[in-house]
Amino acid sequence: MKYTYMFVVLMSLMACKGGEENKEEESIDIQEEAIVDVDTMSMRLQTFQKQLLCNGKLEAVQKAELVCPNQGTMLEKVLVVNGQHVAKGTVLAIADMHTKSQDLDKAKHDLERSKVELQDKLIGLGYDGNLSNVPADVLKRMEITSGFYSAKFQLESAKKALADCKLIAPFGGRIANLEAHAFQNGSKFCTLIDDSSFDVEFKILEAELSFVSKGQKVKISPFVNKDNEYEGVVEEINPTIDDKGLVKIKARMKNSSAKLIDGMNVRVIVESAVPKMFVVPKEAVVERDGYHVVFMYDKQTQRAVWTYVDIMYSNLNEYAITGCERKETEIHEGDIVITSGNQNLADDTQVRASGENER
Repeated sequence: MKYTYMFVVLMSLMACKGGEENKEEESIDIQEEAIVDVDTMSMRLQTFQKQLLCNGKLEAVQKAELVCPNQGTMLEKVLVVNGQHVAKGTVLAIADMHTKSQDLDKAKHDLERSKVELQDKLIGLGYDGNLSNVPADVLKRMEITSGFYSAKFQLESAKKALADCKLIAPFGGRIANLEAHAFQNGSKFCTLIDDSSFDVEFKILEAELSFVSKGQKVKISPFVNKDNEYEGVVEEINPTIDDKGLVKIKARMKNSSAKLIDGMNVRVIVESAVPKMFVVPKEAVVERDGYHVVFMYDKQTQRAVWTYVDIMYSNLNEYAITGCERKETEIHEGDIVITSGNQNLADDTQVRASGENER
């Protein structure tokens, strides 16, 4: 009985020892599985591009609302369509010219008749047919009394009325909002838009006014395609603040693409360089316990070190950071920051840095 008891105790001890060894092996396996692959970068002081993001709208620098020629007269021809680009001086439409042509012929006839009467009056006063020999005051009086002066004015008016039967483009641009049709009467013809350059109007907060200056370059991209980016220059800063605490800014840009149109909504990025900042991609910063945190990579221990930071500035892709003032932490040039694989990291987690991504 005594030997049986000792045998049971011995077997129990061996079983416990074997269980502990299995647990240790499982623990080792878990630790090996917990190693996280990460990308890193070395901290260095560099210039940070601080960005101010605004919404704006494109407005053509030159735009005109054109009316039909000889309003109230039927249009004979409409020579353009919406979207068409026309040069300055292009004939856009022609109104009925029959009546105006008759008026011009009549004005020419009246002028010839009045010229004969003028000659007769001057001969009656003793002057020959050479008008250059007639004193200016006498000639002017005879032109009025003979009807020559009035007939000459009527001829010029008839020529202008006939010319006005054609609608001419006052500048080069694109046809928009075409309303007129051939063989119909109308008033508004179209909107002519010079889309070779655009003004971009946007608003900033009063506190951001020091961030913008006249002549400063801005980046402009349409909402429909943010990958297309254009450059503009600040032309105007309205010297007043509205009731919402906003200041109106206007920038001008050259149109180098047929994809930009008048009235298009765009995003405006105003940049300002801030020197000597520690710059990291936004993915490198995570939030823990209400603070911003980066994980430093300790080369000796190959572990992640939880480090509190403050964000000084941000743009679309990056943060400019410093040590956390409240937590009294510091960051230094040469520190290695984990830039990916950090979402589920904890302090002192073992990590494996990808050498080809370490920079």
